[in-house]
Amino acid sequence: MAKDPGRLPPLDLLRSFESAARHLSFTQAAKELFVTQSAVSRAIQALESHLGTPLFHRRHRALLLTEAGRQLQHATVDALERLRDACQRIRAPEDSGTLTVTTTVSFASLWLVPRLPEFREQNPDVEVRIAAENANSDLERQGIDVAIRYCSPETVPAETIRLFGETVFPVCSPKLLRSRRPKTPEDMQRQVLLHFEDPATCRPWLQWNVWFEVMRLKPVPSSSGLRFSHYDQVMQAAMGGQGFALGRSPLVHELIKQGLLVAPFANYAASSRAYFLLTAAGAGERPSVRRFIAWLEDVAIRESE
Repeated sequence: MAKDPGRLPPLDLLRSFESAARHLSFTQAAKELFVTQSAVSRAIQALESHLGTPLFHRRHRALLLTEAGRQLQHATVDALERLRDACQRIRAPEDSGTLTVTTTVSFASLWLVPRLPEFREQNPDVEVRIAAENANSDLERQGIDVAIRYCSPETVPAETIRLFGETVFPVCSPKLLRSRRPKTPEDMQRQVLLHFEDPATCRPWLQWNVWFEVMRLKPVPSSSGLRFSHYDQVMQAAMGGQGFALGRSPLVHELIKQGLLVAPFANYAASSRAYFLLTAAGAGERPSVRRFIAWLEDVAIRESE
């Protein structure tokens, strides 16, 4: 039995255990750690003695983790990953000149990517990597420096930076507007509408029936119009003259400025959500990340004026 239950076991014992638990083999662990099989076996025995409980079921030509072993494996893997990450940050504090940004697919394609040339012109020494995905990433574990997230204010940490909010309004191509110009919001009920499919109903404010409700109008049949699984597809269809879409400011700001889309009305529906900027722990100390954040804030201010 362990003499001192509160004392942590030596790190080399945990390294041997983690390797053996991952391979379920003392022999494979020994090869990975460049030690003998008997050295790994002794390390596991010492660890089990320290903890006072078996970590493996030793079967003929096979190893299986006990329940205690599974618990320790989970904790050890997590701790070793954190140690590796911390050592990497300490070992290489200099700015590599590359920064990784994560955001949603629609924000990346419609807002961030079109504006990146300005940042690159001002900062030619900084390489930007865009990791676009709609699920929230673990910044530290995935090596991400900056995240731009669209969420409600009460769900973000206090240290985040608010970039801008969002309003929703009908948009279409200039050609379609000339041929089928709606005079009032009520006329939108007779137009071809482009729908963003949202099975989980995570973004109800991007649904046409919610916009009609805000305008105090009757909803349209759910089967009407065209439907798309991604918001950037909706915008491509709108620019191609296939129908009317619900535009999201600021995502469509540049498309309207370029004349690719037009807004028939000034009837806006505001969302309570906004775009927030988060940085990974320690990333804000890097000059390239600080410059990128300053540029994002400057663009947000300029486009809100």
